[in-house]
Amino acid sequence: MTERNTVMDLPRIFTIRESNHRIHNPLTADKFAALGESLRLPAGTRVLDLASGSGEMLCTWARDLGFTGSGVDISTIFTEQAQARAAELGVADRVDFLHGDAAGHVTDQPVDLAACVGATWIGDGVAGTTELLQRSLRPGGMMLIGEPFWRQTPPDEETATACHATSIADFLLLPELIGQFRELGYDVVEMMLADQNSWDRYAAAQWLSMRRWLDENPDDELASEVREELTTEPAHYARYGREYLSWGVFALMKR
Repeated sequence: MTERNTVMDLPRIFTIRESNHRIHNPLTADKFAALGESLRLPAGTRVLDLASGSGEMLCTWARDLGFTGSGVDISTIFTEQAQARAAELGVADRVDFLHGDAAGHVTDQPVDLAACVGATWIGDGVAGTTELLQRSLRPGGMMLIGEPFWRQTPPDEETATACHATSIADFLLLPELIGQFRELGYDVVEMMLADQNSWDRYAAAQWLSMRRWLDENPDDELASEVREELTTEPAHYARYGREYLSWGVFALMKR
């Protein structure tokens, strides 16, 4: 849920906000567990997770469902956290995590499940990301795309930008997003959607991380930026993001 950085890492502000997140999107652990079960894939399923963050999805699915695979992420901090999480859950022999730019990353051998959960900027949008994932996917395999959509259409462009979009046109309503997948040649075969409570867990958890960081780093060059965000973002989120923006993970199979 951030923009690509040319220096092969995420901006520090992003890792400050989400330094204590295991999941860097608005799905909770129970929703990810339910999503994994819903896919009805066998143990041994090979996964590619592009923009894998701190690796929670791949690590827990390896532990609970017997999946194997690799994650790629541009954040050095999150990649290290993912590697540590794999060791903690006892699945480091089944999953691995690489620090690198997920944009353009294609596996040497086709996988059963190719995922980009919340970072379609790696393909310059949904269409390009599905094309990228398809290059690593075996025939008949399954794809996961995580993408924002409007819970309700913002009344004006000011509201859209308050939701951290550049314009209303950035996102679609849910039926239109599903229609976009159809137009790209995919069947939507499952989905797991964020709700306002899971959005709260994603957004509100950032505030305590920012406050703790400020207490520990009052003289850092980013301190004023973090202070401004912490001062304004809770009310901003409650007024705009919580009401207008939603998010989901969609399981796709090519027709």
